[in-house]
Formats: sequence, C-alpha cells, structure tokens
Amino acid sequence: MHERRAVYALAALSAATFCYVTTEVLPIGLLTLIAPDLGRSRSEAGLLVTGYAVVVMIVALPLTRVTRRVPRRPLLAGALGVFAAATAVSAFATSYEVLLAARLVSATTNGVFWAVVFPVAISMFPANLRGRIVARLSIGNALGPVLGVPLSTWLGGQAGWRAAFVAMAVFGFVSCIAVALLLPSVTPQQRAGDIGPMPDRPRFVVLLLATILAVTGAMGAFTYMTVFLLDVSGFAAASLGLLLFVQGSFGVAGTWAVGRVLDRFPLGVVLVLLGLLTAAMLGLYGVGASKALAIPLLAVAGMSFSSLIAGIQHRVMQVAPSTTDMASASLSVAFNFGLAAGSLIGAGLLAAAGVRVIPLFGGLLTAVAIALLAGHEMSRRRGRNHKPDHSSWSARPSRSRDAEKPPATSVRT
Repeated sequence: MHERRAVYALAALSAATFCYVTTEVLPIGLLTLIAPDLGRSRSEAGLLVTGYAVVVMIVALPLTRVTRRVPRRPLLAGALGVFAAATAVSAFATSYEVLLAARLVSATTNGVFWAVVFPVAISMFPANLRGRIVARLSIGNALGPVLGVPLSTWLGGQAGWRAAFVAMAVFGFVSCIAVALLLPSVTPQQRAGDIGPMPDRPRFVVLLLATILAVTGAMGAFTYMTVFLLDVSGFAAASLGLLLFVQGSFGVAGTWAVGRVLDRFPLGVVLVLLGLLTAAMLGLYGVGASKALAIPLLAVAGMSFSSLIAGIQHRVMQVAPSTTDMASASLSVAFNFGLAAGSLIGAGLLAAAGVRVIPLFGGLLTAVAIALLAGHEMSRRRGRNHKPDHSSWSARPSRSRDAEKPPATSVRT
C-alpha cells in the first residue's frame, strides 16, 4: 500500500471518530430545543445521551467478538453507514420514541467502531510509529468537543435541532464512502496490530480500572464546568464559548504533541498526563475563584485529558492480553462507564454540596488512578522473579515483535 494512501485513509478514519464523538453528545447542546419540540422534559431528553452510553457498555464486547472474523474495511464502512442512516432517522423523527430508538441503533455500532478503528489504523504503518498514529487518529476525538459540538449547537439554534442531525448524517455518509474507498482490504489475521507486543493481563486490568477512575473524575468535572465558571469563577455567560474553545483547542494541540513521545514513554506519558490533570482540577478547586488563574488551569485540564485518552488507548494496545480489538472494546466500555458515572455523581454533588467541590472530587479520583498505576508497576519491579522491562516506562521500538515484521505484510492493496 502506498504511504500516501495510508495517510489519506488515516484522515478518513479520524474524520469518522469526529462524527462519533460529536453525535454521541450532540443532544446535550440541543436539549432546550429537542425537549419542547417533542413534548418531553429536559431530563427525558438527557436520556438520549445516557441511553446511548449504556447501550455501548452492553453491546461493545459481544458485538466485537461476533464480528472478529469480518474483514475490517466492510466492517468499518458498514458501521459508519448504519451510524449515518440512524442519525438521518434521528433528524426526521416524529416522536421521542423514534428519536430514542434511532440513537440506540447508532450506539450499537459505536462499540464495534472504537474496537476496530485503532488496530486498523496502526496496521497501515510501521510498528515503531504506533504512538504517533494513535495520537493522529485521536485528533478527531479531540476536535469533537471543541469544533463539532459548538458548531452543531449553533446550527441547531439557527435552523432547528434537526438541521444539526442532518449535518452529522451527511458527514457520516461522506466518511463512510471515504473509508470504503481508501482503506485497504485487511482481514483480522493479516493485521500487524492484531496482537499487542507486550501482552500482560494484570497490567491491562489495572489500566482499565485506572481509566474508569480517571474518566469518572474528569467527566464529573467537565460536565458541570460551565456552571463552575459562572458561579465560582464569576465569568459572564457571554464568555463561556471562548473559555470552552480554549479548553478544547489545548486538548487538540496536546493530542498532536503527545504522539511524538508515546512510543518511547508509553506508561510515563500516561502518568504525567494524569498528574497534570490532577493538578489542574485540584487547582480549580483551590484557586478557581480567580479568573486569571482559572483560565490556564482550564487549558491544562483540557490538554491533559484529551492527550490522556490517546495515551491510554496506545497503552491498552501494548498490553492487550488477547486481540487488540477486544482490548479496545473493553476500553470503550470502561470509558462509557466512567462517563455515565461521572455525570451522575457530579449531579449528586451539585445538588448536595454545590459546584465548587466537583473539581475536588475529580482531582481525588485521578490521584487514585495515578497511585493505582504507579503502585502496580512498582510492585512488579520489586517482585522476586520480575525481569527488567524497559518498555513499561519507556519503550524501544526495536524491542517490539511487530517491529520485526515488514509493514507491507499487514495490508493488501
């Protein structure tokens, strides 16, 4: 496969991740428009997001297992096609029930898509570029909150909430066609990324637990960040869009930059980013009432969380105890669990103690995630029979079994 075609295929896959991330949380910015139009309360409209996450948690692993022998190009293109069709149905839904059903159908494709997209992307490039490719693909994820959601919310306000769903359906169909045309014909057995280079079940389990803790804490804080900025920091409502843009743009820049070091320091990058996220959220709790300090802390929080997702995804595929598809599906379940738990706990804290304590809750959970990951690694190193593993804190590409394979064998053009 030509290198240029691989780059174009990676761009198409990144665009597809943008579609999924934006559409999953799209109803949040359109709640005030969807609810009255369909005669439902805002809490019922909010179930369009919660129900989506629950379906992903339920179906991601079994569907990934069922489709494990399906060639990856038709699987990804098919998932995108169903996603785009369901989003189009959402746009023209005549009732809340139809809209909810269409959202749940879209959610069934989400878990399979995220399970497959990263392993397929890294299979198109040499093994020593895994971290960089994961980061480049994650740019689409990072652009969803900073570009996709604000633009869709603006479009909904100008032309109605249905117009926002139409736009995402069109984008989804375009991404589907691009993936079908550009992606190579690859079967699961041919992919260089099919098996992790350092399979390790204990590390994998600990990483999933740390992910749940980190995402729960971060999403609990980010879900109510606008309330925090208004009530605690004292910003005017008119400045919220700019502040969220700062948070999101730093996330995109951080995701791009982290790809340059992920291959050398896979676990170290995750721990550093968790540390920055913890410091930012505890800082918001401590000095968030100061506008001058809240802005840089918000930027650091956005940068570290978006980059952290890429770092965790890369690490998961390194230590996957079986196939990277199943490992990525497990990560998708963990992430959606953390998302739902964080929003739910954040809502409880908001009602019981006020918005100011939510960043404290988030920072404490991410601190526990750091302690879990670092403590487990240190205990392994102190183990009596442990052999030095230089690829845990820093990785040398030449040590990877995949690095010995010529990249041409992973794809068929």
